[in-house]
Amino acid sequence: MRRAAALVLLAGTLAGSALPASAADVTFIMRNSHPNAVEVELYSQDRNHVWPGGNEVYYLDDGETKEIPLSCNEGEQICYGAWVSGDQGTYWGTGPENAENCSDCCYTCTGGETEEINLVP
Repeated sequence: MRRAAALVLLAGTLAGSALPASAADVTFIMRNSHPNAVEVELYSQDRNHVWPGGNEVYYLDDGETKEIPLSCNEGEQICYGAWVSGDQGTYWGTGPENAENCSDCCYTCTGGETEEINLVP
């Protein structure tokens, strides 16, 4: 009897709880082909979230390729913004602060990795 009551209680608890969005991992592959260092942020288009966050940026020296793994919600749209370090007027994708529109800088979080994103002058 106790076991049956516990199962009913557990089932009621689970039925009333909201299920979290399913998580996925995706890796952005960024290559800096600009002669100067570049800063990168990744912006969710579906929620208020930025990677790496905390007023930090991903930093790529000239000629450097970096794999940027992140956890995101399955199906979430993520866009990259990149700019020359010290020159936010020279940018790619959505630029600094996710302020610009872009036609080919967003990816859907479905796991795996992006193709190499080459930031060229």
